[in-house]
Amino acid sequence: MAEQKSTNPLFDLTGRVALVTGGNGGIGLGIALGLAGAGADIVIAARDPVKTAEAMLQVEDLGRRAVSLPVDVSQEAAVKRMVSDAVASMGRIDILVNNAGIVARGEPQDLPVVDWDLVMDVNLRSAFMASKEVHPHMVRQGGGKIINIGSMYSIFGSNNSTPYGASKGGVVQMTKSLAVFWAKDNIQVNVLLPGWIVTPMTKGIPDAAPERYRTISDRIPAGRWGEPADMAGAAVFLASRASDYATGSSLVVDGGYSVN
Repeated sequence: MAEQKSTNPLFDLTGRVALVTGGNGGIGLGIALGLAGAGADIVIAARDPVKTAEAMLQVEDLGRRAVSLPVDVSQEAAVKRMVSDAVASMGRIDILVNNAGIVARGEPQDLPVVDWDLVMDVNLRSAFMASKEVHPHMVRQGGGKIINIGSMYSIFGSNNSTPYGASKGGVVQMTKSLAVFWAKDNIQVNVLLPGWIVTPMTKGIPDAAPERYRTISDRIPAGRWGEPADMAGAAVFLASRASDYATGSSLVVDGGYSVN
């Protein structure tokens, strides 16, 4: 397929390289394909090699280069290796998308502390570690973009996963602090707050909790749950020159759920 490029130079990512953790499915894949459609080459860092191979084919169908890196983002050594391998493979990292995430559901009084720690490690600590690792590379390049992925639970209390809500709230506050520290380096750090998106994490809700599904759906003014592709436009904006003066911000993409 012929290479696709943005028609607006402000949003053109040609020549840029994006590293997307958890980029082989759900929101991560939706963002990876959006960035590829705007011209970026993509490094997909994820655990499932089958899903990653399929995601790479989709990126390549858009005319972009794709590299896969297996990684456990909860491990510092693995995150360091992920960043160094991405630079070795692609020559640079212009865009980091900290998307990898997990959830541990249950009543907080019954939750094993090990589950709390794992959710924090994957959702929050890994985003800090990856950002820290890409920082010197972006400084040498003259700047960069870091896009963190939050949640509606960055805004509201969670009624089914205390560690998930806490981790996603932490992602927002971390984003603000990194934005302040690294503005001098021309590194913009922002966070996307997805609404209710149909992903492997949420697709079982209609059958498993139909009443909850109806309650959520009735609150979305757009009249539907989002699809991973709905996150692409916002991600391209935050990855491109169009957002060079936007940093430390939280961009909500939720069909109006949070304001209804």
